Amino acid sequence: MTPSIAVIGSGFGGLAAVIELKKRGFDDIVVFEKAGEVGGVWRENTYPGAACDVPSPFYSYSFEPNPRWPHRFSRQPAILDYIRHVAEKYDVRRHIRFGTEVLAAAFDDETGKWTVRLGGGEVVVVDVLVSAVGQLSRPALPSIEGRDRFGGSSFHSAEWDHDVDLTGKRVAVVGTGASAIQFVPEIQPQVEKLTLFQRSAPYIVPRMDREFSARHQRVFEKLPVTELAERGTWYGVVEGLSVAWVYAEPLAAAIKAMSKWHMRRQTKAKPGLFEKVWPDYPVGCKRILFSGNYLPALAQPNVEVTTDRIAEITESGVRTADGRDHEVDVIIWGTGFKTTEFLAPMTITGAQGRELAQEWDSGAHAYFGMTVPRFPNLFIMYGPNTNTGGGSIIYFLEAQAKYLGDYVTHLAASGRALTVRPDVEKAYDDRIQAQLTGSVWSRCSSWYRQADGRITTNWPLLGIQYKQQARFDPADYEVMAR
Repeated sequence: MTPSIAVIGSGFGGLAAVIELKKRGFDDIVVFEKAGEVGGVWRENTYPGAACDVPSPFYSYSFEPNPRWPHRFSRQPAILDYIRHVAEKYDVRRHIRFGTEVLAAAFDDETGKWTVRLGGGEVVVVDVLVSAVGQLSRPALPSIEGRDRFGGSSFHSAEWDHDVDLTGKRVAVVGTGASAIQFVPEIQPQVEKLTLFQRSAPYIVPRMDREFSARHQRVFEKLPVTELAERGTWYGVVEGLSVAWVYAEPLAAAIKAMSKWHMRRQTKAKPGLFEKVWPDYPVGCKRILFSGNYLPALAQPNVEVTTDRIAEITESGVRTADGRDHEVDVIIWGTGFKTTEFLAPMTITGAQGRELAQEWDSGAHAYFGMTVPRFPNLFIMYGPNTNTGGGSIIYFLEAQAKYLGDYVTHLAASGRALTVRPDVEKAYDDRIQAQLTGSVWSRCSSWYRQADGRITTNWPLLGIQYKQQARFDPADYEVMAR
């Protein structure tokens, strides 16, 4: 059997999957990409200052090091260029159908194949369906009364409206996550006034960024071991964060102390600011952020930080719970993504007509985040409980791509649709949830958790432990009876 394979999405996860499959000799692959270019979140997020908070030598494929990174923490254009380069070099583009959205997919019990329904009404039938839509692809907007009533311009940071000139405008920024701490310092000098509405403050540590000069790049190019050393060093640093959150409370305390020193030092120009921006939850409960210019921007005279709850949006601005009206010209939503709604809004139907939404009615779950009982030959990249609290998701994606390669190789030999055994997946999920229940991520509200408290995004251990444990074993699967 030579399996036909459909991959949804052409970001880092989709490319990793296709490259691994091609490396193993599988070529009957189609990639459905609803946009007109590769890149995933790095194509969509074009807000000012957009950059990765993981150093580029580690936030890149191990099989495709890039000696030409312009910065240690590269900006969005450089990351998108890297993704385009990888797609070209590894012959992925010819497999991609751009401008093609997947609306639904259903498994046929009789044929053992997936029927994929596309936006234009076309139907494609394949043996294996791989979702690589990620966790950070659908912007989230808060349920605030009057949100659509505002008379000025408003947009989410992931859908930045570059036609809106912020020069001399009164701007409201709602949210203080990873995107906001990057774009706020960029727009602060342009605007007349910036009002930042903060619900929960992030821990911030120094961003040890640097520009890689032409000399650095030549050394990386001529002596690849130097870039490998840089990658290894940063692997150790960011994995150290996971060690702190999972195993070493004294290390977590040291990180908290460093963050406090950094944040107090950067806010001293504005009395009372530190008290507003210092978090009130355990360090590590939300993703720690790296920045050297966010807090100094908040300390500028034209910036106001308010921690009062937003009561409603009016035609002229934002009304807070204390009854105060903040009149603004533009509202920018820095409110993150719908991280717990995996594979939505697609309708995925598995064996015997069971919908994935029904399977996941109490929370998403999958074996090592990749396969779901009763959904044969459905594979998920960056699925439930595969996010990292400190490291690089690309490290996880490469492990998942290898698992996918082993899975499809076995499938090609057996010729029958496989599904993970329910008892195996349940035992795995019970273990992961038990480890998460006592973790630091259970101690505050964050995008890692559902409303009921179940953590569906994060892996509870170290990245190296995921790589060691997530290995395909045919004994974990059973052949679907027709």
